[in-house]
Amino acid sequence: MHLRCSADLSFVVADRQWLLYIDGAHWFNYITCNKLAPAIIASAARKSVRKLASMPANSRDTRDEPEEAEAPHYHGHRMRLRERFHRAGPDALSDYELLEMVLFAARARGDVKPLAKMLIKTFGSFAEVMHAPEARLREVDGVGDKTVTQLKLIAAAASRIAKGQLKQRTLLSSWDDVIDYCRTAMAFADKEQFRILFLDKRNQLISDEVQQVGTVDHTPVYPREVIKRALELSATAVILVHNHPSGDPTPSSADIHMTKAIIDIAAPLGIAVHDHIIVGRNGHASMKGMRLI
Repeated sequence: MHLRCSADLSFVVADRQWLLYIDGAHWFNYITCNKLAPAIIASAARKSVRKLASMPANSRDTRDEPEEAEAPHYHGHRMRLRERFHRAGPDALSDYELLEMVLFAARARGDVKPLAKMLIKTFGSFAEVMHAPEARLREVDGVGDKTVTQLKLIAAAASRIAKGQLKQRTLLSSWDDVIDYCRTAMAFADKEQFRILFLDKRNQLISDEVQQVGTVDHTPVYPREVIKRALELSATAVILVHNHPSGDPTPSSADIHMTKAIIDIAAPLGIAVHDHIIVGRNGHASMKGMRLI
C-alpha cells in the first residue's frame, strides 16, 4: 500500500488501515510517510510564514465587510441654504425654501424640503401656510405638534412686529402700514373677523380689538357695541376692518349698510369713522377710497 504526501499539507489524515493523504504531490508507503511527516510539516509551516510576510499590508479579504453608506442626497443642504440666506438675503429664497428654514427648528434632522413643498402646494403660499388653521395643518402627512407650534410662532411674531410698528407711527401718515398690519393679522383667516382700531385725537393707536368672529361668510356686528367700546377707551376715531375668507375683498351691500349705521351713531358723539377696510388674500378694499362712505 502506498501513501501520498504533499509539502503544502492542506490536511493530514493518518491511520494504519487507510491511506495517508496530504494533497497529491507524491506517493509514499506508510512507514516512509510516517518518518517524513514531521519534516514536511515543518517545511510547510516555514513556507506559510514567508507567504504571509510577502503579502501587502492592505490585502485583506473584504468580501464580507459592509460597504460604506453613501451620504444622503440632502447632506449639507441646510448649511448651503443658510449660507445663501445670509449672503443673498431672504428675497433670494423661494417660498418653500424660506419655509424649509422655518421647519429646521421643528425637525433637527432629515430632509424637510418635501414637507415644505407639500405645505405650499396645499395652502398656496408661505403666508397662507403660516395662517392656516391648526386642524388643517395636521391633515398634512408629517405635520405634528412641533411643526404646528413653529409655524404659529412665526405667524404670531409677524403680527406682533406689524402691530409694534403701527403703534410707533401716526396712523393716517402711514396708511400702508395700516394695510400691511391688517393683511398680516386677518387676510388668511378661515373665518370672518370684525376688528376695530381705536385711535386718539392724534390718530395714534389706543387699542386693537377683534370684536366678533363669525362663519366663513358672515360676522354679526352690533353698531351700538362698537360705539360703546369707543367711549370706554376715550377714542375719538375708529378704523373698522374685517376680512373675506373667500379672498375677494369687494364690499357687500350688507357691509356698506352696517358701516353707515355705525357712522350715524358715532357722529353725534364726536367719534369719527375714518374708514372701513376689507382684506382678503387677493388684496384689500377701502370703502372711503371707493367713496362708499
